[in-house]
Amino acid sequence: MFQEMIVVEGKDDTVAIKRALGADTIETGGSAIGEDVLRRIELAQERRGVIIFTDPDAPGERIRKIVAERVPEAKHAFLTKDEARSARGLGVEHASDEAIRRAIDRVRGPESGADELQEIEWSDLLDAGLIVHASSARRRERMGELLGIGYANGKQFHKRCLMFRITREEFAAALEQLGREGL
Repeated sequence: MFQEMIVVEGKDDTVAIKRALGADTIETGGSAIGEDVLRRIELAQERRGVIIFTDPDAPGERIRKIVAERVPEAKHAFLTKDEARSARGLGVEHASDEAIRRAIDRVRGPESGADELQEIEWSDLLDAGLIVHASSARRRERMGELLGIGYANGKQFHKRCLMFRITREEFAAALEQLGREGL
């Protein structure tokens, strides 16, 4: 049995998670998350642990933020937009079983990272061309994929680097890969 409960947006996501992982889920019912759902997520975190696994779009990010504020110790799984896209739409329910399993294998939590952390600074993002750069959005998207923290705007990307305790070594390795890819 899968240990953590996985927080998803809806019924179709639950079907995809059960098919790929056989895991239990908690459905938020979309971005209008009720207090009762948040209480169930808190209880699940206390008893089994929680992984937030929402769609890689604006409503999914809004749900992730609401749940993470309420349950800051929750872990996070991310799909890239390419992994979550099919001819029928964009979302966890459209991802392949393999993509879902890969996202769970790359799960990150606030405790991830080195004990002796050298935090990523705002100036590191600027120097890396992840903000205030002609292709900063595309560069952040790819860096988020490489680091396993998903796509975010500049401010949220920095916050995720801190929250997920991305090390300078991880950051440098991902940046080097970005260079090899010509981004």
